[in-house]
Amino acid sequence: MSLKDFKKELNGERVEGDLIKTIAYSLLTSIVVLGIAYYFKLKYIESFIPKYGFFLFFAVLSYALIVPAIRQIRAYNNMACMSGMMVGMTIGMISGFLSGFLLGATNGMFIGGIFGMFVGIILGIWVGSCCGVMGFMEGIMAGLMGGWMGAMTSIMLLNDHLKLATIVIFIVSAVILVALNYMIYLETKESERQRKEDHFMTIFISFILMLATILLMAFAPRGILQ
Repeated sequence: MSLKDFKKELNGERVEGDLIKTIAYSLLTSIVVLGIAYYFKLKYIESFIPKYGFFLFFAVLSYALIVPAIRQIRAYNNMACMSGMMVGMTIGMISGFLSGFLLGATNGMFIGGIFGMFVGIILGIWVGSCCGVMGFMEGIMAGLMGGWMGAMTSIMLLNDHLKLATIVIFIVSAVILVALNYMIYLETKESERQRKEDHFMTIFISFILMLATILLMAFAPRGILQ
């Protein structure tokens, strides 16, 4: 019954009713950033899109799934300790792993690991803090582990179906993030929304993540295997 209720809320008045719209805003923001970057710079880099376009495409999709969870968490702000720890761990791990994996595939383990670690830690701390210090710690630990594990995984797969693995990893990560949306709904369905906001943060986060990804893919040093 709760799953049916959650589906209904995707068109309802609660923050879950904004999730689809948030995905659309994030996708649009990332596509616009990518289009502008391509027009002014990327098209002059030899074979950039054929070599890295696949990973940029999945970066756009990945950020569009991460950002709605952040918006949903921010709407309720405070959660029980265990829920907050799960939120910090999931966002920290998945955001760190995906960003580290994609940058690792194009620029090597060092750039991928550093980028994934910082993305995972920053986002994990931000959302995990909704339950206090334990969620804060979970965000740090998950971001640290996820960023480096993502980069290492892509390096290990460079000569073994890397693109196919990218698709599989994205699908599994998408399932985890949707499950997180559902978990947050279950934990907060009896609570009043504490923060109402427009989509500025959605656009801002998507813009920063996508711009950083593009700049690092295009101009950061590459590992010896790339």
